[in-house]
Amino acid sequence: MEVLILIIVLVLLVLVHELGHFIAAKATGMRVDEFGIGYPPRALTMFKKGETTYTLNWLPFGGFVKIYGEDGEAHATDGRAFSDKNRFSQAIVLVAGIAMNLLFALILISASLAIGTPRALDASEVASARDASLVISDVVPGSPAAAAGLVVGDEVKQVIKGDQTFTALDPAAFTPFVASDAEGTPITFDLVRDGSETLISAVPKAGVIPEDPTRPALGVALAVVGTVPVSPARAIVLGAEYTWAIVAETATGLAHFLASFFTFSADLSQVSGPVGIAGAVGTAANAGFGALVSLTAVISVNLALINLIPVPALDGGRLLFVIIEAITRRKIKPNVANAVNSIGFALLIILMVVVTGHDIWKLVG
Repeated sequence: MEVLILIIVLVLLVLVHELGHFIAAKATGMRVDEFGIGYPPRALTMFKKGETTYTLNWLPFGGFVKIYGEDGEAHATDGRAFSDKNRFSQAIVLVAGIAMNLLFALILISASLAIGTPRALDASEVASARDASLVISDVVPGSPAAAAGLVVGDEVKQVIKGDQTFTALDPAAFTPFVASDAEGTPITFDLVRDGSETLISAVPKAGVIPEDPTRPALGVALAVVGTVPVSPARAIVLGAEYTWAIVAETATGLAHFLASFFTFSADLSQVSGPVGIAGAVGTAANAGFGALVSLTAVISVNLALINLIPVPALDGGRLLFVIIEAITRRKIKPNVANAVNSIGFALLIILMVVVTGHDIWKLVG
């Protein structure tokens, strides 16, 4: 079931990406010869509208758009080949797939907010939530909380300190609760993690929070999570905020990974291939439709940003070629572009094999 859901999610995201290329190519006057669901060999021709053939193919891992002249070879002089269009039009077509994935993420997140999906709530929303719960939202690295084993996502049933118990759905009240006694007083968290209840104790100490070095602290932040549907207008605003936050966080993580990759210090535990993604999709599906929609939005953002990387065989690499041609005012020879793209594609395949192997090792290790 996990594999089936993964295939559906990936096909949907790749088709959305290719739809962006398709719409932009049509809008800029390029000829689109084929829009395919799945990858060849062709299973059947669904229909033909105008000059474009719509096909269903045997390999169910995405889709593709075949734009006339995108290989850079000489074509009929009707001005409708990709290679005949100006650099701006070419760039628009290449960026359109990335933009469509980001737009799709925004739509998914906004729709899930309007329908109602678990999210962090502000104080004014807590009373309206039918399933509000207190969860750990952040753990400071190297803090007493991190050393004790508290992790983001743990649901907090209650917090016990001596003869005091904290159960309020009020994260702001937790800070004074921790700091109300002298440093060294142990604090026990009654948690639910992966469906099982557990107790974890930590001892606050000073110096954990740089802005307030004298205050005893654990280095943990709490948030109230619950389901409160919002109006369509507010869903779009919140959706845009959440999407931007995901984009920023993903871009930062991707930049750090690429930097570490080129210095041979990459941590493969921070990335996942198809096996790891399948596990995450299965977990999200078990958590509910809202969780699956949210994960799909996150994967859509990842797909967009990865495609923006200026590596041959990706949209970002092809966009780099267009920029170079615009600056030099000379076309890159097709055989050179094809050779560089082939090398880039081979490197991507090698990286995928390594990451997938690491995913499998984590499962059996």
